[in-house]
Amino acid sequence: MMELSDLHIFRTVAREGGITHAAAKLNRVQSNVTTRIRQLEDKLGVDLFLRHGRRLTLSPAGDTLLAYADRMLDLAAEARNAVTDRVPRGTLRLGSMESAAAVRLPDALAEFGRRFPDVTIELRTGNTLELGNALLAGEIDAAFAGEPLPDGPFCQLTAYVEDLVVVTGRNVPLDGPPGSPSRTMLAFEHGCAHRKRLEDWFAARDIIPERIVEMSSYHAILGCVSVGMGVALLPAAVLGTMPQSAALQVHALPEGRNRARTLLAWRKGVTSPNVEALASLYEEPDGAPQHMMPRSSSGGSSIGLPGEQNHEVG
Repeated sequence: MMELSDLHIFRTVAREGGITHAAAKLNRVQSNVTTRIRQLEDKLGVDLFLRHGRRLTLSPAGDTLLAYADRMLDLAAEARNAVTDRVPRGTLRLGSMESAAAVRLPDALAEFGRRFPDVTIELRTGNTLELGNALLAGEIDAAFAGEPLPDGPFCQLTAYVEDLVVVTGRNVPLDGPPGSPSRTMLAFEHGCAHRKRLEDWFAARDIIPERIVEMSSYHAILGCVSVGMGVALLPAAVLGTMPQSAALQVHALPEGRNRARTLLAWRKGVTSPNVEALASLYEEPDGAPQHMMPRSSSGGSSIGLPGEQNHEVG
């Protein structure tokens, strides 16, 4: 099997036109260079050079190999630079909950693009469970996800703290009788952190939803809420982006359940310059970075919110 060092010696001999100059270039003794060339020829079963006394010229097989050697050695150098260069560049594969993608990320990604113009972002959306699984599978580099994250070797920081509200149609009371829209839950599929909070909100009021309608976007959810189909829970910041807001009633959640964190998360131990660059947008005001703090093995967060107590959000 050819090694990169074999190809490096071969290419140097080819470029220098002989063993003597190649040995000086490589800082090796001539006998070592000669031996390595002979060994490479034996591995391949062909003569790579035509020998004219001490002068060497490439054989047809050697000429063919030189083209491949250039490509392989250049690719190896590119790979080394890619894993050792700490300058953000290339592609950042980013996942996000839909609410963060719609409301929070446009300004953040615009700022990221200004600071790091050599990075291209590929964005996909999903719920917290899907995003956690994608991180574990190496399908994305980082994700904006709701808490709690699935159990796994994640690092995380607090990107945003969202105020949560329950919304109904303007003429839909919260305490409607059985069969009324107030007994219908409008939510994303299982795995969405906000759906779990809405289920807990119903349970705290000793109400079992008679119907659960699963949807794939906040536009669809709020469209159905605005015509009186049911009840939804979502970040208050989403309301300002939706044309249906005037047709909604907004209901406050109890203290301690009315806030939720959106986390920026990535796999522990596999951070990259691109992920570090993204995390730098969410550093503490005093410049102390949060982004190298690991998630505790129990699944809770090891990161506090600056200047305030953490809340468990049901």
